[in-house]
Amino acid sequence: MAPIKERPATKPIATNRQARHEYFVIEALETGIELRGTEVKSLRAGGVNLKDSWVDVDGGELVVKGMHITPYDHGNIFNADPARERRLLAHKSEIRRLAQQCKLQGYTLVPLSLYFKRGRVKLELGLCKGKKLYDKRADAARRDARRTIDRALKSNGRYD
Repeated sequence: MAPIKERPATKPIATNRQARHEYFVIEALETGIELRGTEVKSLRAGGVNLKDSWVDVDGGELVVKGMHITPYDHGNIFNADPARERRLLAHKSEIRRLAQQCKLQGYTLVPLSLYFKRGRVKLELGLCKGKKLYDKRADAARRDARRTIDRALKSNGRYD
């Protein structure tokens, strides 16, 4: 009897790589996302762009703005608007806490990644603080130093 293959817990759809370059991520939160019609099929095909997206708190609800989901190729007239605002699903207490953090401490809510978890689409939301130019330079220098060290260790301690 052949062993049963386990499905991976999460299947990544898209990541916002620019977010970690532009912001310090203070806290990450997993939220659901409200989608319409053929948007999930489009996500399975990888048709999403998180690059310029952000999250606002409107009337006690989290709303992701600027996220572009391309219309499904084999869809019909019921394809949703690609750049529409989409509601995020989170507990009311979490929404209140995030709204308070943004208002009092000047943090920003940024989508970090989009993935499937047990067949449902989830969005990883980051509570972020903006980086200054010198922070970005320090991160780049730290990354280059780490790369140099790893390269030296890989070549048995020889520096070329």
